[in-house]
Amino acid sequence: MARLKPIDPAVLDPAQRAVYDRIAGGARGGVGGPFTALLASPELCGRVEQLGVFIRYDCSVPMRLRELAILCVGRHWRADYEWFAHAPIAAKQGVPEAVIQAIGTGSDSPPFDAPADATVFRFVRTLLKEGHVPNAVYAEAVALLGEKGTVELTGLVGYYTLLALQLNTFEVAPPPTVPIPWR
Repeated sequence: MARLKPIDPAVLDPAQRAVYDRIAGGARGGVGGPFTALLASPELCGRVEQLGVFIRYDCSVPMRLRELAILCVGRHWRADYEWFAHAPIAAKQGVPEAVIQAIGTGSDSPPFDAPADATVFRFVRTLLKEGHVPNAVYAEAVALLGEKGTVELTGLVGYYTLLALQLNTFEVAPPPTVPIPWR
């Protein structure tokens, strides 16, 4: 991390320590990625982390579709660390490698074999590019995910955008040997 000092758990102040310990002992199993930057503001970090627990682990959008959406956000913002962290999870969730690579290289038409994947891709890409979605794209998302799921998918896009901007601003990078498709 080029812009902030690496985290030394031994010198965290009490507020940072409380957030650090909660993250380290939670679903993520450790403190890394954007949270290494966010810990500079333990108040923000704690709130972001709690939102993330819901978005990543508990929202109604199926995991495969969540990971596909995260890849779209990571590619849009060219957030190397986000891609590094989530491309392998997307693959484990069954997103085909050809689709992952197509998203990573910025293709407008990845070779989807699942209509649900194509729907989520259209929704997320349109939202990121245009800042809104037209009625037809919205209707597709609601038909697939329901109103609640569409609200949660939109929240996921916002949450991972926040993380991408943190990662990019503070230059949180993946290991140098990790291939990033837009590089």
